[in-house]
Amino acid sequence: MRGVARQRAPVFAPLLQSARMTFSVKDIKKDFKELLEEERQMALEGGGAKRVERQHARGKLTARERLDCLLDEGSFREYDAFVRHRCVDFGMEKEQYPGDGVITGQGTINGRLVFVFSQDFTVFGGSLSETNAEKICKVMDKALTVGAPVIGLNDSGGARIQEGVGSLAGYAEVFQRNVMSSGVVPQISVIMGPC
Repeated sequence: MRGVARQRAPVFAPLLQSARMTFSVKDIKKDFKELLEEERQMALEGGGAKRVERQHARGKLTARERLDCLLDEGSFREYDAFVRHRCVDFGMEKEQYPGDGVITGQGTINGRLVFVFSQDFTVFGGSLSETNAEKICKVMDKALTVGAPVIGLNDSGGARIQEGVGSLAGYAEVFQRNVMSSGVVPQISVIMGPC
């Protein structure tokens, strides 16, 4: 948990400083709302405009665009949009993206509940990190709990090598859930990149 708190501290530092100086609940709520909107906008942008343009130049949709095409309009409920990786090796602490390169959640297709994850190639090549795997496992667990299908849109360069065994352990957790779900809920994987 300390790793998570350290990563979030820089994001919420302006809010905390403002709270110490003004003590106004109204100002704190306003500052928090603005900060939350900034974080949400960053999450929606993925790896940024240049990387999105590169994805489009290759004739590929972004992870969010793919989910928009797959799911019924307005049905998507995203999970963990602000999650960031916890890696501090190889300068990774300097490069943080809300969502950490995978979009997860639930939605409907023709009115039927599905759980989805879509790897975002614009963020670290869609590579799987420890927190990325945790997000995927969360939707797989929820799908298994309620008996709904899980759909994975895979566009990834593989394991995030900067995290070493942490990302490999993430793959082990995902594969364990594949085994647990086998014959219980439908699992659909769509390979949309190098994987």
